[in-house]
Amino acid sequence: MLTVSALEQELLNGRTFGAHVGDDVRVHVKITDGEKSRIQVFEGCIIAIKQGGPRTTITVRKNSFGVGVERVFPVFAPSVEKIEVKTRHTVRRAKLYYLRQRSGKSARLKEGAFHQS
Repeated sequence: MLTVSALEQELLNGRTFGAHVGDDVRVHVKITDGEKSRIQVFEGCIIAIKQGGPRTTITVRKNSFGVGVERVFPVFAPSVEKIEVKTRHTVRRAKLYYLRQRSGKSARLKEGAFHQS
């Protein structure tokens, strides 16, 4: 009989996650409408990561026509095709919830060193 941790490791199938809080990412999500399926891209900044092995989630925030939109993605879900990092930013917080109240220049983050991982 498999333990919960052994089952979780089996579900990961060697997949890794290399993004950090503050990174601008593009999340490619598979959407199925009936028998059709397509890839939808959600582009924004990671404001939170909740670690939990295969249950790890990221919260991505973007501004769409002046309205803030946040979406939570399970990182290792089969519906998430890939997560590509566009730019890295240097941040000093684990959660960037303060960006919800900011707009314009005050919502900018410092550019950091970009290492392809």
